Amino acid sequence: MLLPSTSNMALKEWAVADRALGGGRQILILRKGGIHRDDKDFRIVHPEFLLYPTYEHQKPELLKPRHVAEVGATENGDGGADLVTFTHWCRVTDRFELQSEGELAAISEFHMWTDDYAEKRLHWRPKQPLTVALLRVYRLQQPQSLPVLDEHSGCKSWVELGPEVPLGDLTPALSDSEYEDRADEIRGVLGAAPTPV
Repeated sequence: MLLPSTSNMALKEWAVADRALGGGRQILILRKGGIHRDDKDFRIVHPEFLLYPTYEHQKPELLKPRHVAEVGATENGDGGADLVTFTHWCRVTDRFELQSEGELAAISEFHMWTDDYAEKRLHWRPKQPLTVALLRVYRLQQPQSLPVLDEHSGCKSWVELGPEVPLGDLTPALSDSEYEDRADEIRGVLGAAPTPV
């Protein structure tokens, strides 16, 4: 599968999740919409994107105990800095839409967030499903930094960066077989075909 050389689209995600995804310790994200009117219904706008690390909403108490220490490892990244540094690019391989606590409980072992926090995300705007996206994550050859612009700020999911960010030679966080084994586990637990990406 061919990989791109540049990208100009980014998805905001907690820096601690970015780190876990990039380290191959997690392959999924849980999402609902942002608070902005144009972002209130989360959609996979682009199936390929950079991970835009954010710091303002991540809190140790919202993570399972074994992941709490990872927050400290991201604290050197200054959430109020003038630059954002990209280290990972990813491709969505599967997308599931969850409606029930049972479905959410079935995938608890596969993510870092507390069950209570995940359930709150599920029940926020209850008519809207919770999106679970499986991500094939790659490390950029060199970290790339861009100025943080006003249009990047706020509780929005997607950020169009403008300039193309060079990716260089991308290194997968997991081998093809490791990724497929983990993805197959999640697919099997959910017992449903993914929604087309």
